[in-house]
Amino acid sequence: MRAMALTQPRSGRVEPIDKTLAAPAPGQLVVTVLACGVCRTDLHVVDGDLTDPVIPVIPGHEIIGRVEQVGAGVTGFARGDRVGIPWLGYACGECEFCRAGRENLCPRARFTGYQIDGGYAEQALADARFCFHLPEGYDDLHAAPLLCAGLIGYRAYRMAGAAPRIGIYGFGAAAHIVAQVALHQGRDVYAFVRPDDHAAAKFAQQIGVTWAGWSVEAPPQTLDAALIFAPAGALVPEALSRTRPGGVVVCAGIHMSDIPSFPYKLLWEERTVRSVANLTRADARDFLDLASTVPLRTSVHPYPLPDANDALRDLRSGQLTGAAVLVPQR
Repeated sequence: MRAMALTQPRSGRVEPIDKTLAAPAPGQLVVTVLACGVCRTDLHVVDGDLTDPVIPVIPGHEIIGRVEQVGAGVTGFARGDRVGIPWLGYACGECEFCRAGRENLCPRARFTGYQIDGGYAEQALADARFCFHLPEGYDDLHAAPLLCAGLIGYRAYRMAGAAPRIGIYGFGAAAHIVAQVALHQGRDVYAFVRPDDHAAAKFAQQIGVTWAGWSVEAPPQTLDAALIFAPAGALVPEALSRTRPGGVVVCAGIHMSDIPSFPYKLLWEERTVRSVANLTRADARDFLDLASTVPLRTSVHPYPLPDANDALRDLRSGQLTGAAVLVPQR
C-alpha cells in the first residue's frame, strides 16, 4: 500500500513509502482509509516536539475507515463497517490509572500515528477495542475531525464545568467544533484569535460565537472558563487575567511553548490552571453519541494523500480555518 511516513526524526515532513500491511492479529482490524484528518499533534510529531515516535512511523490519528479484515476474537465489528480510529491506540488495562477509568494516563499507552502507524496511508491496522462506530449524518471528510479535534476538544470543554461564559483561545479545528457544542447548550462563547487574523475572526463569527477578538484583548464580559487550543504558553497568564475568581483555564494541547512567569494575583481567588492529556474510550463514546444528536458542521479542506506535506505546511503557517483532511486516491 502507499503511505506517507516520517522517516527522519524532526525532519518536519513526511515521505512517500510502499508498505505491506500484515494480516490482522487476534483482536485487530484492517481498515481501508477513507479519510484522515491532519491534526496539530501530527505537526508536533514530524517537527520533533514530541520526542518518542517510532521511526519510521505513518502519522495520522483522525482516521475514518472501512473494515476489510477482522482478526480472531473481535466482536462488535464486521467487514464493511465504517469505523473511526483515534489517538489512543492501546492502554494496558491493568495499571492504577486504567483501573480507575483514567486510561489516558496509562504509562504503557501507545498512540496512533506516533508509536502505531496511522492514517496517512491507504490502509491501517488497529486494535478493535480502540475503534468506534461513527454517527450517521457525517460523510467521511466531515467525520474525520471528530476523531481528535472533536474528542480532545470535548474533553477540554467538560473540564470547564458548567461555565456559562467560555473563552476559546486559538480558533481552529478543535475550537470550531466545541464552540458549536457550547452554543447548542446555551452558553456564551468568546473567540480569541491572533491579532489581525481577520480570517479566523470571521470564521468564528460564522460559527455564531458571542464575540470574536484578538487574543490580547479584554472580552466584553469576564470569563467563567477559558480553553486554550493554541500552543502558546503566553496565553495562560493572558487567559487568567480575563477569568473571574473561581474560574478555570484549561490547556488543551499535547505540547505548548513555555509559560512565562506571571504575578500570583492572576492565580489567586481560587482560579485553576489544568491540562488535558489524551483521551479515554469513554470520552469517545460520549462525544460520538453527542455528535449523533447535535448537528455539528465541521469545516474541512481536503488534500490528496501525496500532498500531505502541503497540508502540514498550511496548518503550520496558520493558513487554515477548520481542518485539513487527507484523502487516499484510488
